[in-house]
Amino acid sequence: MTDMKKRVRLMMLFLVFSAAGQAQNFCGLSNISFQPGEKITLKVYYNLGSIFVGAGEATFNTTLEQMKGRPVYHVVGEGRTYGSYDWIFKVRDRYETYVDTANLLPLRFIRNINEGGYKKHEDVTFNQEQHTAVSLKGTHQVPACIQDVISSVFYARNIDFGKYNPGDKIPFAMFLDDEVYNIYIRYMGKEQVSTRYGKFNAIKIKPLLIKGTIFEGGEKMTVWVSDDRNHIPLRINSPITVGSIKVDMIGYQHLRYPLSSMIGRR
Repeated sequence: MTDMKKRVRLMMLFLVFSAAGQAQNFCGLSNISFQPGEKITLKVYYNLGSIFVGAGEATFNTTLEQMKGRPVYHVVGEGRTYGSYDWIFKVRDRYETYVDTANLLPLRFIRNINEGGYKKHEDVTFNQEQHTAVSLKGTHQVPACIQDVISSVFYARNIDFGKYNPGDKIPFAMFLDDEVYNIYIRYMGKEQVSTRYGKFNAIKIKPLLIKGTIFEGGEKMTVWVSDDRNHIPLRINSPITVGSIKVDMIGYQHLRYPLSSMIGRR
């Protein structure tokens, strides 16, 4: 795959997966934000001139399983376009991560994607003690406490954003496509946001994007997560080469805590 395609796919992941934590703090966090059985559903809208049209959905399901005798959170993220939009750009993606319950670090990552006819299978085993990632293409040295694209989101839900000031950068390292990406998000503070689900008190962040053929580079994407103990994604806005997109949370099941950030239901 060319460098440009890798960057485009990385930015597409940022569209759905909303946050990550500080690199030096990426070890040893306890899970206090989610629980097995949780399911979150997001809807992707594309701006066609003056209106946003629903083009697809993404879901995240979390279960508790065993891997080599140790308890793990098995998180499955799936994204697909609606059938009526498949002729434009068909997406059928499935991402899986197995995360150590003790420290929220990934032990295995699986990716099976079909994006506009481009198909790829990826299977990575992480050895966090030896700082390696073993993929289908070989063994790679990686930084301590490396994350994958799914584990980083669920790890980030346990970040205490109250420790940061508006404007602070929060860097992290992610392994994808046999490469390590050093990226950051910028904490923007707190504000209220109105979505298609309701109105919320929210935490606002901006991830750094690498310039590609679909998304513009820089900090032009904006993400809002719930300002409560769940820290679930509520809305994502981003310009693209032609028009813009919007992603809204449209449903959830079995959250660990009440969604106390919601001010009113739409």
